Amino acid sequence: MTSLPFFTCRSLLLLFMLLLGVASSASLQAAEDRTQVELATTKGVIVLDLYPDQAPETVANFLRLVDSGFYDGLSFHRVVPGFMIQTGGYDAKLNLHEAPRQVPNESFNSLSNFRGSVAMARLDDPDSAGSQFFINVRNNPHLNSRPGKPGYTVFGRVLSGMEVVNEIELTPTTNRNGLANVPVEPVLITRAKRL
Repeated sequence: MTSLPFFTCRSLLLLFMLLLGVASSASLQAAEDRTQVELATTKGVIVLDLYPDQAPETVANFLRLVDSGFYDGLSFHRVVPGFMIQTGGYDAKLNLHEAPRQVPNESFNSLSNFRGSVAMARLDDPDSAGSQFFINVRNNPHLNSRPGKPGYTVFGRVLSGMEVVNEIELTPTTNRNGLANVPVEPVLITRAKRL
């Protein structure tokens, strides 16, 4: 039986380690490039497909929040049937979780607030979006940008789980702690993660 010379075995081992390192680096990059997010909620799973090309700063901010665990344990605190469901700011006891940063408005990206689209919530200041977002449960063209008037930045869509969105939409609500349309029984994001 013939054995390979030592230097050949060593060369093969180094080549193997190099290839393994390249593969690991590629898989890490692939993980960072993933633009689908799973929201595991107390009503079921919603999968979002994000649009980094049309809303790059919004998507980057959203993914940083997802990766940091910011959304885990937060509630859908505003649920309006026939309009939208909103989350990303309050826990089950309606304690506010402040967003760590704000992002500029990117609503002039030709994306519309149609049924199943995901958009950033904000105050009157167009650049005040931080962590709160909503899922449109019907077409809401009045939320879109118009010439000279920013709208609400759409940055993704529901890829699967629209039936969960519909179930959340029909959750009984009340007014509590100065907030309107709060689900009587909290609906929580138990875990948000990239797929």
